[in-house]
Amino acid sequence: MTISARSLFFVMLLTVSLAACGGKDKPAAGAGPGAAMPPPEVDVITVVAGSATLTQDLPGRLQAYRTAQVRARVEGVVEKRFFQEGSDVKAGAPLFQIGARNYQAAAASARADLEIARQNVERYKSLLEINAVSQQDYDLAVAKAKQAESVATRAVEDMENTNVPAAISGRIGRALVTEGALVGKGEATLLAVIEQLDPIYVNFTQSGSDLLRLRQAVKAGKLKSAGSARVELLQEDGSVYPLSGRIFFTDMAVDQGTGSVSLRAEFPNPKRELLPGMFVRLRFPEAVAEKAILIPQRAVQAGPQGQFVMAVGAENKATPMPVKTGSMAGSDFIIAEGLKGGEQIIVNGLQKARPGTVVVGKPLATDKPLTPPSTSSGQAEPSPASGRGEATPPAANSKP
Repeated sequence: MTISARSLFFVMLLTVSLAACGGKDKPAAGAGPGAAMPPPEVDVITVVAGSATLTQDLPGRLQAYRTAQVRARVEGVVEKRFFQEGSDVKAGAPLFQIGARNYQAAAASARADLEIARQNVERYKSLLEINAVSQQDYDLAVAKAKQAESVATRAVEDMENTNVPAAISGRIGRALVTEGALVGKGEATLLAVIEQLDPIYVNFTQSGSDLLRLRQAVKAGKLKSAGSARVELLQEDGSVYPLSGRIFFTDMAVDQGTGSVSLRAEFPNPKRELLPGMFVRLRFPEAVAEKAILIPQRAVQAGPQGQFVMAVGAENKATPMPVKTGSMAGSDFIIAEGLKGGEQIIVNGLQKARPGTVVVGKPLATDKPLTPPSTSSGQAEPSPASGRGEATPPAANSKP
């Protein structure tokens, strides 16, 4: 084979090899850029207007329904404790036993003195009838008998007080003294504390200005009176206590130092889940708003230009819509401006719904009605972005 023929052979071999490699790298049909990912799915609600009972959430603190301090009424040494710390006790149940021997002896002596004094009165009475003694002697005997009766009564009472009973039914705390402790010497020593926990109180305050604002709104016809004293309790973890309570006390004056009105609510507490001293939030009805537009709080985002929601707009594209929130209704915002009803608002999947993104909206699966009959609110407050503020809202009437 000549040199030129050998060179031509190698060139042809190299061409075939490159063609084979290029065939392996060629993309398969249908795997090119034209095969885009399907549009993301998001949960949406259709905005509707309806009536809602506005309520206000206010902080409060739990207080026992009744509290009784168990104290020593006589001086002595504690001999026994009859209860288990942290248990429930009944009114009249014995709690402590203080040494009673000296008091028993004093009571027996006082009863004996009383019996002698009464016999003297009978004897002087018969002698007075025959003028054997003077009226003054008889009156003195009667006075001594009354004094002896008083001493005997006090001695018996002291003897009985060596047995310390529960003043009320409730849950007793830890014992503040131990067996062998000397109590009641110069003071009524505190032995334990009993608290009645069912029902239980919640003390809270409401701003006097808020109360005035609501009354004026009801008077002007903007709102209707709620007409209910039933309240809900939100525990420290945010969960709603299953049993409702009632407001039964409202102070008649505004505190000059705080500008607020003191209120008290009462809740059933059969399982003793609520404990005195716990911080809670009270949700109580204030007024009824007509034609209110409610959307879940998580659907409202915040950006540099204010609050906004993501709606499914034309061509199924995610479209930011500026809104202004008013009061709250439970976990929902009442929209004061920006929505009229009929809009489809994205509630879940906001991280996938950037402005201009084509989305597939699915109705939000929930048992909660869009316009709940009982809701919650305070004053209008801006909603935080809640970690979903990556989309910047446009100005009103602008396009994404």
